Amino acid sequence: MPPMVTKILTESVFFLALVNPISKVFILTAVAKEFGPRELLTVSLRATLVALAILLLVGLGGAYVLTVLFHVHEYSLQVAGGLLLFVIGMRALMKGRFFELEQGQRIDDISIVPLASPMIAGPATITAAISETAKLQFDVTAPAIIAALAVNFIFMLLALRIGGWLNRLHLMSALIGITGLLVAAIAVEMVLGGIGAWLRAL
Repeated sequence: MPPMVTKILTESVFFLALVNPISKVFILTAVAKEFGPRELLTVSLRATLVALAILLLVGLGGAYVLTVLFHVHEYSLQVAGGLLLFVIGMRALMKGRFFELEQGQRIDDISIVPLASPMIAGPATITAAISETAKLQFDVTAPAIIAALAVNFIFMLLALRIGGWLNRLHLMSALIGITGLLVAAIAVEMVLGGIGAWLRAL
């Protein structure tokens, strides 16, 4: 397999872990009574396209904006994004959920916030889009982001089926806990990587 393809596949898995499709299954299943299959398609597509636009834009120009306009180093963003991601992972571990819906909130209210951002294009994925582009170039991270969001989109379309199956087998809470632990571990790696980059810059 060509090295470029290997890099893209590796990055795709990395971004998919950050996007965390199971969190979308949880939130869409939680409001399942509020919408039908056609509305689910519309909301999933809207959320995916908005998140994709955000991630590609920050991947393409985010590093320049941070360093030139705001004088923020990439390692600082990496540490901050890791800390925020760690909080999300710990919430899943402690409370068994990644996000809490407000009372009476409908699916069309959540397509952009929180689905597109911060649940897809959140602090961790935005940080990764910037830092990974700086490390591997945009022609690697862009297809990786597209692939990860495509897989997440499929999970969103199948959310009701997947959620129903997991609930019947009483696996939803366990899977949320496992993915929460994975998210927390990725967060620690991001923080350690940021600290390492900071120490090398001294």
